[in-house]
Amino acid sequence: MKKSSILVLLIAALVVAACTKVTMPRPYAYFRIDLPEPSYHPVEQDTVLPISFEVSDYAEISTYRQHDDWINVDYPQWNARIHCSYMHINRDTFAIASEESRDLAYKHTMKANAIYENRYENDTNKVYGILYEITGNAASPVQFYMSDSCKHFLRGSLYFNNLPNSDSVAPVCEFILNDMLHLVETLRWK
Repeated sequence: MKKSSILVLLIAALVVAACTKVTMPRPYAYFRIDLPEPSYHPVEQDTVLPISFEVSDYAEISTYRQHDDWINVDYPQWNARIHCSYMHINRDTFAIASEESRDLAYKHTMKANAIYENRYENDTNKVYGILYEITGNAASPVQFYMSDSCKHFLRGSLYFNNLPNSDSVAPVCEFILNDMLHLVETLRWK
């Protein structure tokens, strides 16, 4: 009888132990972001900049108050902004401006996992430059500069108005990266 009661107690203990709920920590999750189909419209900044390009229909253009040659491409629904600055250059100042742009992109090395340089050339419209894709939790995930190497220089950088978290902004960053590529491809000097 003693063996059977020990066996019953052991089986009861195993049943109770098997029925307890084991909790596991849940992985971090982010809200789903439904992105619209891309569509674009031309922007002509006759009074401000001697350039024209196309921007997303979901973006707004604003000028920077202290500088007539700076504009912002705002995405208010995603709390993002592309800061664009234009400079008149000559052959001597082109090297300085392009090196400054490179330095500004590589300042994100501390937080970046990698920085990819994508060269761009459009001989027909005389638009040349580099687009920097910065992976990881850097403050600016995409930057570019475009120039004709002798007169015009345009620099742009994407910033989100929140703490950098590459996982949470990845879909929006990809969407805006495509918009920036479209801006570069439609860029014309006047």
